[in-house]
Amino acid sequence: MRLALAVIACLTAGSVWAFAPETSLRPVTRGGQETTEPLIRPLVRPATVSPEAPSTVGAIATVTTEISSLAVTTSIRPSRRTNAVIATAQATQQARLRGQVCGDPDIQGEAIGAVDGRGSCGIESAVRLRSVAGITFSERPTIDCPTAKALKTWIQTGLKPAIGSEGGGVAQILVAGHYTCRPRNNQAGARLSEHSFGRAIDIAGFRLQNGERITVLSDWNSRDDGDQLRQMHRAACGPFGTVLGPAADAAHRDHFHFDTARYRSGSYCR
Repeated sequence: MRLALAVIACLTAGSVWAFAPETSLRPVTRGGQETTEPLIRPLVRPATVSPEAPSTVGAIATVTTEISSLAVTTSIRPSRRTNAVIATAQATQQARLRGQVCGDPDIQGEAIGAVDGRGSCGIESAVRLRSVAGITFSERPTIDCPTAKALKTWIQTGLKPAIGSEGGGVAQILVAGHYTCRPRNNQAGARLSEHSFGRAIDIAGFRLQNGERITVLSDWNSRDDGDQLRQMHRAACGPFGTVLGPAADAAHRDHFHFDTARYRSGSYCR
């Protein structure tokens, strides 16, 4: 039986071999198309290309890029700062730190401590300002630190954006009033003004870098600067507790009154 099976297997193998193809077909490439062309690898993007020395990859292709005639051919390396420049910058920074008050380098002036006044007037910890956020004053105001910080916020978010680049930008604040022991609006018998506690400043206008002046009295209703004055007046409502201007009453027709009094209902702005 085993012999018979072996004979059958040999005969079957012989017949299969007889019908086998003499050559084997080459596998078809993806896409169903047979090709005999050599396989080309993708080109590597050159790191730099110049007209004088075009980039090449092997012997297959050459990549060139045209450079605009407006392009800079060489870049000038900035020169190192000299020791004199470095020393000047350091001295300026140290002076700025020495001149700061209220713990803020943007608020420059001198701390003068307690200021005594008649009755309940006075300031517990007063400062005399020289400049705030780079803006100087026509008269150095004496106020407390919360008021000085509110003034900085208003200068940065109200005054400077309102003036913009007009006349080269704002250079100086024209001060109409600061610390003084007096009743509100100088009316006898009235409550003491916030000026009596160093919590208020009156601003009559501004001087620009080119020398031009913008004043509340002359320009509140002007076509050129009226909108700017109203913009900075609105911006003070928030940083300050009380904001008064020409629309409040006749006593404020020529200046803004800003103080840091706080009210349960929020800022009082007119």
